[in-house]
Amino acid sequence: MIVALDVPGEREISDLVEKLSGVVRCFKIGLEVFTSLGPRAVDIVAESGSRVFLDLKFHDIPNTVFRAVRAAARLRISLLTVHACGGAAMLRAAKEALLEEATDAKLLAVTVLTSVDRRVAREEMGLEGDLEEIALRWATMAQACGVDGVVASTSEAARIKKELGDDFLVVTPGIRPRGEDMHDQKRVATPRDAIRAGSDMLVVGRPVTRATNPRAVALSIIQEIRGALDRDTNHGRVNHITEDNTAAKTHA
Repeated sequence: MIVALDVPGEREISDLVEKLSGVVRCFKIGLEVFTSLGPRAVDIVAESGSRVFLDLKFHDIPNTVFRAVRAAARLRISLLTVHACGGAAMLRAAKEALLEEATDAKLLAVTVLTSVDRRVAREEMGLEGDLEEIALRWATMAQACGVDGVVASTSEAARIKKELGDDFLVVTPGIRPRGEDMHDQKRVATPRDAIRAGSDMLVVGRPVTRATNPRAVALSIIQEIRGALDRDTNHGRVNHITEDNTAAKTHA
């Protein structure tokens, strides 16, 4: 499980990381937090001994993305995102930048945002095909460019795993325990559903960060993940989640 740090300031980040110490080992730093605090946000998480998922979703011309990824790779991060819709040249440039910096950080391509539904994709974005087809098409391109995995919803995870193999990572945002508000997300899933669909890492934000007792909520989600993994192990599915509740096979 990865917790998204959607909290407003340095003190709040430090408090939340401390409250979740020993329970959550990887935290996501997104656009709002990085814009507010810059690399200091990465340092706060890294200094706690936790891993950093830097989710800035780079999307620009290949040379600009190359330079941005190279700069990000010099921070203490384990995961980094770019937008798949930037195209193959941009994806290759991003991967080349990571290789040049000789970092162990994994590169993820964001496919279809979980706030996008079929109508928005078709009518507003002009994308042909259903969302699963779009996500698979972009994931296939990303894999061919050397990208380590994708960010995709539970709805697309199973197909991506089937077509592209177990070693290609799938990180799933929009995770909501049963009964939680969907907020601005349109395609959400419970932790159990995401694990059963084949997701390797689950990103949880507001259900944890805005809870009265974030630690208790995180533990309950971890318990649900373990239950799904136990069930899938009994049915022959390979367990890709490590005992320390971080993701798997990623080295992240």
